[in-house]
Amino acid sequence: MSTIIDTFIAPPCHDEIEILYQDEHLILINKPTRLLSLSGKNPQNIDSVHYRLVKLFPGCTLVHRLDFGTSGLMVVARNKAINALLCQQFSQRSVTKVYNALLCGHLKENEGVIDAPIAKDPALFPRMSICPINGKPARSGYHVIERFYHTLENGTLLPLTRVRFTPETGRTHQLRIHSQFIGHPILGCDLYGGSDCCLNERMEETKRTARTPRLMLHASELHFAHPISQAPIKAHCESPF
Repeated sequence: MSTIIDTFIAPPCHDEIEILYQDEHLILINKPTRLLSLSGKNPQNIDSVHYRLVKLFPGCTLVHRLDFGTSGLMVVARNKAINALLCQQFSQRSVTKVYNALLCGHLKENEGVIDAPIAKDPALFPRMSICPINGKPARSGYHVIERFYHTLENGTLLPLTRVRFTPETGRTHQLRIHSQFIGHPILGCDLYGGSDCCLNERMEETKRTARTPRLMLHASELHFAHPISQAPIKAHCESPF
């Protein structure tokens, strides 16, 4: 069995976590990009959402995670009992998650569902792979918001598509690898082909000037039931891009 060694060292994140809502049971936050959800095993990766929040809310636990580069909404439980109740909603897929993303190129279809099983592969770590045989089911709905062109410093027009993702499952890197799978990686994605917006017809000079300082993926909405009152919560956090 292959041993996976994680050599990633997260650069310092100076952005603050924005607390959008809190009560005695849960907290809703806006996670900044380039901040880990949980501290890593490497002591250099100690800074994280949990590391910061547990100082303010002792006993709090994460219900779910966002990738290092992804910004946006997270719900955090104030104690283990609330965590269990919220995790149940996630596992039963009764939580609606909405993401905003910028994809490289112009999608042909206005909406659709990406159905492609995702598997872990130690040989590809930290990347995941699409695998119909060994992969776990993964489905992502998408809706095109707009297609536009971004002008690079050298004057080249870069085609981009703004989409609204509604993932039905929550696999690791799901939206990032699904976007690559349909040939339109997320802008700024270093693992799945979007860090340079690498379209085959573009020149090396264009690739260098297309770099973006962040992953263009933001968790913009969370819909779930309050674990105690059962009141519907429809949280929204505006996308910064």
